[in-house]
Amino acid sequence: MRPTCAHIKGLSLAAVALVLAAALAYAASTETTTNPANKSSVPPHHNVRKTSPSSHKGKKSRKTSASRKRGQQKIDGQRAEQIQEALIREHYLSGKPSGTWDAATQQAMQKYQADNGWQSKTTPDSRALIKLGLGPDQQHLLNPESAMTSDPRATQSVPAASKKSDPGGPAQPQN
Repeated sequence: MRPTCAHIKGLSLAAVALVLAAALAYAASTETTTNPANKSSVPPHHNVRKTSPSSHKGKKSRKTSASRKRGQQKIDGQRAEQIQEALIREHYLSGKPSGTWDAATQQAMQKYQADNGWQSKTTPDSRALIKLGLGPDQQHLLNPESAMTSDPRATQSVPAASKKSDPGGPAQPQN
């Protein structure tokens, strides 16, 4: 007798059903033998105890911004004295430099910055320090005289009539 197509389909269906039943029976037997006391419906890998976030390595806790300030918190006494001397020279502060960043110095710097059209909330502003002649140190430059840096005295405008002609320049006609 030769097997027909219907006969082969029936045998393959029976084989699939038998394999499926065996897999279900095996799964049920291992579940009851591993931990018969634990009758939880949650799978065993879900019963892992959660740890606190601080115990995780590599994770940094986020602190509120109020507890962690960024940037420079205090102005050095020597730097405060330099700023006060410059503010006194520019007539924004009176008296002698004390070397402490006090309310009077803060107000003078805010006024200086506001008068120049800069923000006055954060003091001192880098632009204000540069204009006061207290900008970055230029000693590391090879040719500080010819370097492309701004000089606070060079930024002040000089009227054209008061400029003297260069003796080596072109001669100007005299009337």
